[in-house]
Amino acid sequence: MADTLTVRTAGIATVQDLGRVGRSRHGLPAGGALDQHSARVANVLCGNDETAPLLELTALDFACTPSSDVLIAVTGAPARLTVDGTARPQWEPVSVRAGETVRVTGIRLGLRVYLAVLGSFEADYLQGSCAPDTVLGFGPVLRPGDALTLRTACPPLDHPYSRIPLFRLHAPVPPFPAERIIDVTDGPDRAEFGDSAARLFGTPFTVSPQSNHIGLRLRTEAPLPRRVTSGEVLSRGVPVGAVEVPAGDELLVLHRGRGVTAGYPVLAVVTATGLSALGQARPGETLRFRHRTLAQAVTAHRAQRLAIDALRTRVRTAFGTLRIPVPADG
Repeated sequence: MADTLTVRTAGIATVQDLGRVGRSRHGLPAGGALDQHSARVANVLCGNDETAPLLELTALDFACTPSSDVLIAVTGAPARLTVDGTARPQWEPVSVRAGETVRVTGIRLGLRVYLAVLGSFEADYLQGSCAPDTVLGFGPVLRPGDALTLRTACPPLDHPYSRIPLFRLHAPVPPFPAERIIDVTDGPDRAEFGDSAARLFGTPFTVSPQSNHIGLRLRTEAPLPRRVTSGEVLSRGVPVGAVEVPAGDELLVLHRGRGVTAGYPVLAVVTATGLSALGQARPGETLRFRHRTLAQAVTAHRAQRLAIDALRTRVRTAFGTLRIPVPADG
């Protein structure tokens, strides 16, 4: 019988990966983990390929129990991680014995936590990804009692009483500030807003409760940017991260579950690193936008990826020293 990871407390948990790359041309949204950086790091800490399935936990408490010894990593927003009641660190690999209960509680300063397992687990795929698609009804939210089939077992690595950490891998942990700063570059319709475009950067915005993985609705008491031209905006392809300005009293920021076409003017586009930060924005939270050139955006993205590459090297070295089995696709 295959080993499993059984959900005890489900909260809002889904099986995710990095999404459907290159499927927009077929009308499919990208989907995938909203905080891509945290998801990548969680898998790398477990020796997995970055694209391996993992769990995305949103806002609420979660608990699970493996039927065999496993190695896990929990990243994302700050939370309390315990294994059978003992506190364990986020952003480092953690050994879990068969039958022990892993709990993630008190998610704060962000919205999403990621839980990866050495070797990952079996998942259903649609167009090359296991990421849920709510429009197509693919990928349901997990429920208590659901069992995920594990691909790889791992022998216990730490003493059951001393709990001396074996890993000091120094994963690249992003900041989780009280007021989030989201980097954006100029959008294709920037010139149509004239001087009012500057309002995007001098204004605090509040995340509406109506926000979700498709997009965030942002409200403010200050005047919004407004077009100075009156021509019609035709429906056209829009990127993930498009900052749209409808005629109403809020901004729309499209995220990974967005439709691939829209007809609102696009004032700005959130950068790749900014998208991960945006994926942690909670309803009621205040955020601000910061302008970046394309060169600055590319530099920040490369620095983030280089940090993950360096982490992968440290993980392989540590796993080799401890004789931890590395997944074939890791």
